Amino acid sequence: MGFEKLLVIGLLAMFLLGPERLPEYAARLGRFVRAARRMLDDANSRMREELGEDFDLDEWRKLDPRQYDPRRIIRDALLEPVEDEQEPDADPEPEADPEPPRAPARAVATGETVFDSEAT
Repeated sequence: MGFEKLLVIGLLAMFLLGPERLPEYAARLGRFVRAARRMLDDANSRMREELGEDFDLDEWRKLDPRQYDPRRIIRDALLEPVEDEQEPDADPEPEADPEPPRAPARAVATGETVFDSEAT
C-alpha cells in the first residue's frame, strides 16, 4: 500500500471511531501487527530447522509460479543450441541391414513362435 492509501484509511478511522476510541484501536492494531510478525518469524525459523542447513530462500523464490513467463521459456528453448546436431558436411554412418523377417513356414520348421501383429 502506498502512503496515500494509508492516509485515507487513517482519516476514515479518525472520523468513524472518533478521537476517544482511536488510541485504543491503534494500540490493538499495533499488538496485532507485532503478533503476526512474531508468528511469521517463528514459522520461518521452524522451516529452516526442519529443512536443515541446505535450505536456501533464493532457490524457493525461483520456484515461485508468478515468475512463470511462457514467452521467455519458449524463447530460451528456441535459442538453445541442440547438442545432437551433426554438421551438414559430416557423412552419416551407414545403418546396418536389419535381420530379414522370417517366413512363417521357416518359423514352424525351426519351432519358433509366430506372432502376427495384424491378426489382433
